[in-house]
Amino acid sequence: MTSNRPWAYEGLRQLAIRNHRRMQEQVRLLIKREVRYSQVGAVERARQWRSVLAGRNFSDVAADIQADGNR
Repeated sequence: MTSNRPWAYEGLRQLAIRNHRRMQEQVRLLIKREVRYSQVGAVERARQWRSVLAGRNFSDVAADIQADGNR
């Protein structure tokens, strides 16, 4: 069934449905996320974390849980 709604509205509606949110909640989340990611500080913090975590080996959490359950 084709909707007569604008594509952006319909896309937002589908996104809200997939995320189990009301449209207003989805819009608010998207705006907050966009503002946060558009700030220069956020990008710089991400770079800092990447350098701090570089070279570290992280275990496979799912394998750890399974191994723990097999004890």
